[in-house]
Amino acid sequence: LSALFVFAAVAVPDIASAAEPPPMRPFMNHQEIMSLIDKAKADRKGDAPMVPEPILSMAPYRAQLEYRPATAPAAVHEKDAELMVVLQGAGNIVTGGKLVDEKRNNANNLSGSSITGGNSQAVVVGDMLIVPSNTPHQVVPTGGAPIVLMTLHLPHPLANWPPPN
Repeated sequence: LSALFVFAAVAVPDIASAAEPPPMRPFMNHQEIMSLIDKAKADRKGDAPMVPEPILSMAPYRAQLEYRPATAPAAVHEKDAELMVVLQGAGNIVTGGKLVDEKRNNANNLSGSSITGGNSQAVVVGDMLIVPSNTPHQVVPTGGAPIVLMTLHLPHPLANWPPPN
């Protein structure tokens, strides 16, 4: 019985902490962000085309680093716009058009193997792009090296927008 009590006393705090939302983090410095790239490289499993790492979190917003050594499937976020900032590397971001082999991932997201009929925008370090909600998009690394992005999903439509005069 005492062993069971000790197990329960140790296990309950772990279960309770697992249910808590991630802590709010409104700031991360450049050195910390660059170390996330090394972490993403280390966290990559096999030939995974993308490894995300959290950067900032303040509900309902979450910025993440996306380490992309290969072309990942195309996506559509039905309720979110997505801001992308290139931190390292170069590539093409294809937007618009139609998903090929479209599949529903969850209530608000679709994916596909690629995009047909989209527009390709070449991007390099420092470039920024916003993808409106309901817009197919796909990131394609170029130059033989990974592209690293900071992405931020922006819920849309914003409640009570525009504000009353």
